[in-house]
Amino acid sequence: MTPLETNDSNRIILINIEEQMKTAYIDYSMSVIVGRALPDVRDGLKPVHRRVLFAMNDLGITSNKPYKKSARIVGEVLGKYHPHGDASVYDTMVRMAQEWSMRHTMIDGQGNFGSQDGDGPAAMRYTEVRLEKFAEAMLEDIDKETVDFQLNFDDSLEEPTVLPTRIPQLLVNGSTGIAVGMATNMLPHNLGEVIDGCIAYIDNREITAEELIKYVKAPDFPTGGMIWGMDGVRQGMTTGRGRVVLRGKMHVDTKPSGREQIIITEVPYQVNRDALCDKIGQLVISKTIEGIAHVNNESNQKEGTRIVIDLKRDAVANVVINQLYKFTELQTSFGINNVALVKGRPRTLNVRDLIHEFVEFRHEVVVRRTQYELKEAQKRAHILQGYLIALDHLDEVIAMIRRSPTPDIARENLVGAGWGLDDVQAKAILEMRLQRLTGMEREKIREEFDQLMKLIAHLQELLANEGMRYDVIKTELAEVKDKFATPRKSEITYLADEMNILDFIPEEDVVITISHLGYIKRTSATEFRQQRRGGRGALGGKTRDEDYIEHIFVASTHHTMLFFTEKGRCYWLKVYEIPEGEKNSKGRAIQNLMQLPPDDKVRAIIDVSNLDDKEFVQQHYILLCTKQGVIKKTLLEDFSRPRQTGVNAITIIEGDQLLDARMTDGSCEIMMAVKSGRAIRFPEDKVRPTGRGAIGVGGIEVDEKNDEVIGMICVKKDDTEKTVLVVSEKGFGKRTPIDEYRITNRGGKGVKTISVTDKTGPLVGILDVKESEDLMITCKSGLTIRTGIADIREAGRATQGVKLISLQGGDEIAAITKLDELETSSVSEETEAAGNIEPGSENLDNGDEQMQPSAE
Repeated sequence: MTPLETNDSNRIILINIEEQMKTAYIDYSMSVIVGRALPDVRDGLKPVHRRVLFAMNDLGITSNKPYKKSARIVGEVLGKYHPHGDASVYDTMVRMAQEWSMRHTMIDGQGNFGSQDGDGPAAMRYTEVRLEKFAEAMLEDIDKETVDFQLNFDDSLEEPTVLPTRIPQLLVNGSTGIAVGMATNMLPHNLGEVIDGCIAYIDNREITAEELIKYVKAPDFPTGGMIWGMDGVRQGMTTGRGRVVLRGKMHVDTKPSGREQIIITEVPYQVNRDALCDKIGQLVISKTIEGIAHVNNESNQKEGTRIVIDLKRDAVANVVINQLYKFTELQTSFGINNVALVKGRPRTLNVRDLIHEFVEFRHEVVVRRTQYELKEAQKRAHILQGYLIALDHLDEVIAMIRRSPTPDIARENLVGAGWGLDDVQAKAILEMRLQRLTGMEREKIREEFDQLMKLIAHLQELLANEGMRYDVIKTELAEVKDKFATPRKSEITYLADEMNILDFIPEEDVVITISHLGYIKRTSATEFRQQRRGGRGALGGKTRDEDYIEHIFVASTHHTMLFFTEKGRCYWLKVYEIPEGEKNSKGRAIQNLMQLPPDDKVRAIIDVSNLDDKEFVQQHYILLCTKQGVIKKTLLEDFSRPRQTGVNAITIIEGDQLLDARMTDGSCEIMMAVKSGRAIRFPEDKVRPTGRGAIGVGGIEVDEKNDEVIGMICVKKDDTEKTVLVVSEKGFGKRTPIDEYRITNRGGKGVKTISVTDKTGPLVGILDVKESEDLMITCKSGLTIRTGIADIREAGRATQGVKLISLQGGDEIAAITKLDELETSSVSEETEAAGNIEPGSENLDNGDEQMQPSAE
């Protein structure tokens, strides 16, 4: 049966139901796609958003006018433009006013518009609204024939098909919509970055999406958070489809009681804070997450997000944070699906396509605006030209008008007078007020006409010159950026397997300090004043919290730090990952940066410039020594693949501890010293390389129960500048030439390095030093003394040395550290600010005793 075949009555038309369903469904689908669910690529708005903004602008509810009831605007939109439910209009208005939903709000709301905790807004009869300046920039020039208008639903009024926006709104605020057979999910971006991308596109039309990522770096969410990885972002930018992983932002604080708490300051986009707290509580009850004592949402509208998670005393904050990311919405992924209407058809667009469509639309707006302004200027100039003709023949014009019985005859007389006037000019002359005939007013007419002629020439040039038009677009975009752009809210975190993050980290020297209690921080070396060597002063006392600086050194932000613990494990940390701190701040606990067990402690740190340099890691070794005299040598390459949980560097037998670690090139000489005052020197090649899991071999014999190794040094064979410095527990020390220690085989007893007596106390440290370096002495009381190596005289290895520091009240030396010249200039203020040392000077004589710095 054919689709139009009819029966005898000619009243029933028989059609194919399959064809009818297909046609009807396609019509319905396109109606939803075009008229409801998908945004227009040009202004980034769906019809309901556009109608709300246009209606508010039409009512004059601008940013400098009083607020008006939301219900009034909803009624205006429903009655004139949007024949759907009032809920859809009010929900749209509410979302455009929520600063946690929109990167830049378009409506300025007064009243209860809901909250980030899932609270709903008040009814429309209670809230009030007006336009934001941001939205006004989208409506600017709408009265200059810049966009097409269409009839509304009942053909009684006209509404714009698109807004002549100056702002690339679709990229800035994003959009979400579910149509029939397709959906869109466009994420918000930073306005400043998007405008930079638009300007870059105007400057180079051949620019690629990959090149635009340098400008439009990643989405920028109104609630902040951390974008975790860039692979999905880059895919979304280049193809229009991708995936963004977003994490909440948090830090760890220590309460006065000593317990740690995790403070969540930003949650991912569209995450309900109350629901998040409930979820964490459920995970604690089910024991999925252990270590949390209490969780509380302390967020408010004034201070923003603050969720406090109290940890149990034995909990490791870093482990809890990773569990929160794994099991809760603190880590959320968003799908990128950039579908928008281009010339009424849905298309998937990458970042270049989006910017291209916006810039071309903006160009069209500038052309149409210029044409309108030119037309209006020419109209006005035409009338002013008539005024000037009339002023040139003023007496005749007045006489002619007085003689004419009616205005129509007066107009005909003016046109036919032979002065070149037309009907429009003649009518304007007749309507001119008498005050325009005064001398001052006549001059104003001439000035206005001259200005208009210049404007007309400029507008004509603008229409003839495409380059000028694009310069106008760039200028207007720069104005928008200056007026509305804000700093990026969402941080970008690059993962290890992605692009080289070091390209984004400026390389600079930083001072890294680690305290006795395990707090670490980095501070830019440029923040320290450069000072002359010598102010090595010495006032001590107990530092805050009984803590003091134990390790201090200078490294580049591009380097990697290897941390070796007393239980024989190795952990990695990039220098730029170490938190920045002020000179007088405490820093972060190392356990929060690495998954370090509470009962383990960092004993040695090695600075490696580049673990990816295959040649370097295959030609260098890590030497490890333990308190029981075991020494082990492992290729650096075995430590070149970082793991978050660390790796086993040496197998420690019961009762032993890892003491020190050094990096060598395989051709050094090793010296190990024990508490009883002996030291051994042997070539490095006597220790064969073994794997990470090995136990090691004997380096020096430790035969007494209370004896133990106190340190190890590695010296290059041809290094004549260095001497061996040893320091005893009660403040005695000396420097001895390396050659005084004969080379032996490893595993022996060694030779005397200092004469240990009750006066000197046991040996506590051994260092290889140069005269240009400084010595930092840390006492068990917290006192820290700094002195120049050059001020410590050389002595034979069998002597007891000279007194370096006068210890009071049974105090003893805990550790010694050397500082090179850069560290010397940097550490002064660091230790001053930490309360460990004050500037001063010492006078060191050449006798057996050294004069002590005077304590203040």
